[in-house]
Amino acid sequence: MYHGKYVLSQLADHIPRYEFNRCVDRYRGNSAVKKLTCWNQFLALFFGQISHRESLRDVVNCLSSQQGKIRNLGFSSIISRSTLSDASEKRDWRIYRDLAGILIDKARKLYAGDDNFNLELNGACYIIDSSVIELCLSLFSWAKLKTVRAGVKLNLQMDLDGNIPAMFEITSAKRHDLEFLDSIEIEPEAHYILDRGYIDYGRLYKIHRKGAFFVIRAKECLGFERIYSNRKEKGTGICCDQIIRLSNWKSSKRYPEKLRRIKFFDQESKKYFTYLSNDFNLSAEKIAALYKHRWQIELFFKWIKQHLKIKAFWGRSENAVKTQICIAICAYLVVAIFKKQWRIEKNLYEILQILNVSVLTKTPMVELFSDLELQNFKRSGRKQACLWDL
Repeated sequence: MYHGKYVLSQLADHIPRYEFNRCVDRYRGNSAVKKLTCWNQFLALFFGQISHRESLRDVVNCLSSQQGKIRNLGFSSIISRSTLSDASEKRDWRIYRDLAGILIDKARKLYAGDDNFNLELNGACYIIDSSVIELCLSLFSWAKLKTVRAGVKLNLQMDLDGNIPAMFEITSAKRHDLEFLDSIEIEPEAHYILDRGYIDYGRLYKIHRKGAFFVIRAKECLGFERIYSNRKEKGTGICCDQIIRLSNWKSSKRYPEKLRRIKFFDQESKKYFTYLSNDFNLSAEKIAALYKHRWQIELFFKWIKQHLKIKAFWGRSENAVKTQICIAICAYLVVAIFKKQWRIEKNLYEILQILNVSVLTKTPMVELFSDLELQNFKRSGRKQACLWDL
């Protein structure tokens, strides 16, 4: 029921305060704090993400112009830029990482069972990938990647149901993607979709022994022995569906079991793709379709960089950068939770457009997203549901 709250406060209501306070206590976030509590810091940066502010000064100026509303918005007092900057530099970023984990659990429960791609799988389907977020080397020397480059890496495990992050890590851009696989808790009967940069037969065998399945793009220099070939249907794009064993001595020791090798011709790109999987029950067409859905995680990275504030960072320390990335992910999850709970048909981009111009108003959410038509952007050539339609 609407109680005359501002839109910012209505959004913040989707964040469990008790769980948030536990995250703060875990890292002593409010220790020796006089004015700016962790909640006020989060709310200010969350406001900056939702309203597309360009800098901390921009955030503070916008909030300062609303002095009569500041307490009703959820802040205890007017925030100064230096205080907010100091909090981002020094306050433990893991508070907001743990908050993102709580919101992930909440969002995944809401989106559980949403089979947007008609996969009809027994378990969950996860996409694993990473993206390097570029930084300026002269300002972020701690994140040096190469001689003239700097950056941090966002490693992500995304649940294909609802395109919700299931787990993420922020690491050095130099860290190899394979190490992220060691952090993942493998779920039995789940499917893991990976790019060929994650090929490590020992780690893939670990997934197999846990009772889970993987679909990964094979390297061109794959050495194997064909055991037999399955029948394939014409017109499906499947060139071959083979049961194989790895022939390379080192690879065969690390993965001693049989594998499935599927070669697929994609009519859209006019390219051949070769996949490896340990799932011998799914049809070859469905395995090829599963890998094609890996593009959803690329769309997620593109979406969050374009529509949430990650390109321009509001602090120069490692702690400030990680804090901003975590709060950007929290903002994405809050909007996704809000969309599901209120059963809003608009996609996330349209929702953010509306919130951007109304976050400091007292408009009820029911009125905000009812009987409102936005421009429908044409998406030529797209034949499958994607992140934009969340």
